[in-house]
Amino acid sequence: MSDEPSGSADGKEDRLVAVTLDEASIERGAPDVEQERAIAVYDLLEDNYFRPLAGPRGPYRLVLSIRENRLVLQVELADGAPVITHILSLNPLRKVVKDYFLICESYFTAIRSAAPAQIEAIDMGRRGVHNEGSRLLIERLEGKIDVDQDTARRLFTLICALHFKG
Repeated sequence: MSDEPSGSADGKEDRLVAVTLDEASIERGAPDVEQERAIAVYDLLEDNYFRPLAGPRGPYRLVLSIRENRLVLQVELADGAPVITHILSLNPLRKVVKDYFLICESYFTAIRSAAPAQIEAIDMGRRGVHNEGSRLLIERLEGKIDVDQDTARRLFTLICALHFKG
């Protein structure tokens, strides 16, 4: 796993151009939850480095589904041709996702009444937990899908949005 993309010179091959959430396995949420998911998908697509280590070069589409507490990453070429399906257990991510939600809740409570220094400290903690989740995600994808740190952060945000119930 690298922080720098190792793809083509123009960077257009090793990236996601579409992300779809499987409605059959991912419950729809309240409008604010759906908005958070849409923002997470938008941010991921806006700037990413994503390359399955097996199969042809992209660009790629990603279909996410959840089956038996596992995140299924179905990777396709932009034209829909299948590339690889990777199944990722969500158990190793459970604690960091829970910690992330707790610290986000503290942050949103603090911005209403806390001193700026306290808000900044909580936000630094939030970023640290977010980075921890991103590193864990990179480790879990190692040897299968290459992503950079920023893409891992955006993908972790989307995973959190999938867990958010509102």
